[in-house]
Amino acid sequence: MMRNLLNSKQPVRRSALLCAAVLSLLAADAATGRAQAASAATVDFKAALAAPLALESSSSSSSADASASAAIDRANLLRESALQPPPRRSYGRPRYSDGSHNADGSKKYTFELGGGFTMPVSMTKDALTPNFDLQFGFGRNFSSKLGVIAQFDYDRFGIQTPILNSLLTVYDSLGATDQNGNALTQIGGTSHVWSLTLNPIYNLTQGDKFGTYVVGGFGFYHKTANFYYPGVGTYCDYYYGCYPVQSNQTIDKYTSNAPGFNGGAGFTYKTSRFTDMRFFAEVRYVYVANQARPYYDGTTGTPLSPTYFNVFPQNSQHTTYLPVTFGIRF
Repeated sequence: MMRNLLNSKQPVRRSALLCAAVLSLLAADAATGRAQAASAATVDFKAALAAPLALESSSSSSSADASASAAIDRANLLRESALQPPPRRSYGRPRYSDGSHNADGSKKYTFELGGGFTMPVSMTKDALTPNFDLQFGFGRNFSSKLGVIAQFDYDRFGIQTPILNSLLTVYDSLGATDQNGNALTQIGGTSHVWSLTLNPIYNLTQGDKFGTYVVGGFGFYHKTANFYYPGVGTYCDYYYGCYPVQSNQTIDKYTSNAPGFNGGAGFTYKTSRFTDMRFFAEVRYVYVANQARPYYDGTTGTPLSPTYFNVFPQNSQHTTYLPVTFGIRF
């Protein structure tokens, strides 16, 4: 073919045909190279997947596989742990460590004040009549159950009318007169016991609002009986000067000091579960071990000394009574 092109009689046409033939041959060679490269780069994935894997049994390969397996197990465990809810925690009572609370949350220190009435019992009621009582206390709590209270009590009583009438006769017979020198026509009298005691207290029950407790103690008791007649005194102040007022004049007085003890029970009420203040109501039995002294009016009885005089021996007899008290403890 090339020979025919060279032998052509038309030189221009022959040159053009020659160039076209060369370009055609070059294009064919290039296409053939591309086809071979494409066939060489093609991978038969289906055959590769179907072919068995050639696993090496070397120690390094086994160690790598074990490490990978352990890592996968740890990852799975962490993922499962993250999906699980946290375990429930058990909560007990809060533990306090400050200076004003015990470990169970109760206050270490307590104060109380109250008032009520007194009821003489046994032989004491033959001489004394009911009246009022006052109570003040300060205590230390060792826990929500147990504590101790140092307490001051003032318990007041009246005197039975038959005894006052009997004493009026005695004083008139002895020549007693009022401040104007006149014979006595009436007398009055009061009695009181003040005490300082130490009282352990134990809370039996404690709810959000109501509670019960028992209390008891011992201490020092001072008993006084005072007899008087109505008189007139003088009172002076800055603005109005001095002027007469009704004032009782003491004609006889007796005192007795003795140890004693008390015991009782009560209940408490809180207005809210979040407050430490409690209202309380309690009743106690009080026994005072007074030492008896004999009667002696100057002529009748047994004198204990040359100056001894005692027309009210009931003041030195054993004293028993029930103070009923209502108050606040905080």
